[in-house]
Amino acid sequence: MRWFSKKAMFTDGEVDLVLSNEDVSDAVCGIVDGFTFYMYKARTRHYMGYVSLRLGESPGLYYLGHIGYRVEPEYRGQHLAERSCRMIVPLMKRLGIHSAVITTNVDNMPSRKTAERLGCILESIVPVPERFRGICAGAAWKCRYIWRV
Repeated sequence: MRWFSKKAMFTDGEVDLVLSNEDVSDAVCGIVDGFTFYMYKARTRHYMGYVSLRLGESPGLYYLGHIGYRVEPEYRGQHLAERSCRMIVPLMKRLGIHSAVITTNVDNMPSRKTAERLGCILESIVPVPERFRGICAGAAWKCRYIWRV
């Protein structure tokens, strides 16, 4: 697979973030650009999940958020999403991003804890309009956290 030849853009010595080739832009969601980084276990390159930084402002991003993450079940409980978010802060600063929205499902306590450990402030819990539920994996409500970097 090609990712073996890709160098980590960010690492903390245990987790490597490798830039994917995925196109993050999505006109329907209002994402004008962005980055997805795959989380790999350093040295072994076992896939552990991803973190995405979405650039833009739109009604869809209001519910989807600027930052998204997913950790594979066997790697959960290691604070990988939090660590990965912290690793992309230098990129955010280079891009002039001083704050970002992270949204979580109301019942997703691990994701909410990640946002809280990052120092995010819960702005509100909002109902997701029917037209945006498709991009929010069917969620009817979202917690909107603001992360100041």
